[in-house]
Amino acid sequence: MTGTLKGYDQLLNLVIEDAVETLRDLVDGSLTKSTRKLGTTVCRGTSVMVVSLEDGTQKVSNPFGEQ
Repeated sequence: MTGTLKGYDQLLNLVIEDAVETLRDLVDGSLTKSTRKLGTTVCRGTSVMVVSLEDGTQKVSNPFGEQ
């Protein structure tokens, strides 16, 4: 699922705006190119595996490390 994270709580329940779900193949479970728009949705924290930027990640300096 992709979208804009609008909020979360201590259980990692997420509120996602403009959510788009990528559908899976019914036979082998692989991701397909098919999607469906969900709009604003709540994703339960127990089903969250990874939260990351859509464009990937970047290395940042450790603000707590030695200068």
